[in-house]
Amino acid sequence: MHADTEQYNAAQSPDDRRICDALAREIERALPEAENKVWHAHPVWFLDGNPIVGYSKLKDSVRLLFWSGQSFATPGLAPEGKFKAAEARYTLAEQIDRDVLTRWLAESRDIQWDYQNLVRRKGRLERLR
Repeated sequence: MHADTEQYNAAQSPDDRRICDALAREIERALPEAENKVWHAHPVWFLDGNPIVGYSKLKDSVRLLFWSGQSFATPGLAPEGKFKAAEARYTLAEQIDRDVLTRWLAESRDIQWDYQNLVRRKGRLERLR
């Protein structure tokens, strides 16, 4: 895990830090080849420069975001934004279903929309995988 992600997690309240640490551990375990960095002030993991998954502290929860999550078959994610992103929100680390999270992370590798070139394509997404 990138030092900036560790610093982000350490800055959270104890309950939120447990959520962030649990999410980071599972993401690192499932996507060891992904590059992790703090991007737009939140931890994000990238595959070949394309954002795949990240999390952020909201006012009332920690949001786990999958950039291509609306295309996943595994249920449990809510649509987020106007593109293909989907999210899950947690208020306690015990709410994280590790089996479901593992399936989402596997799908995040196999199902990707090209966010890396979104600006170049003037807001049009193309599926990579």
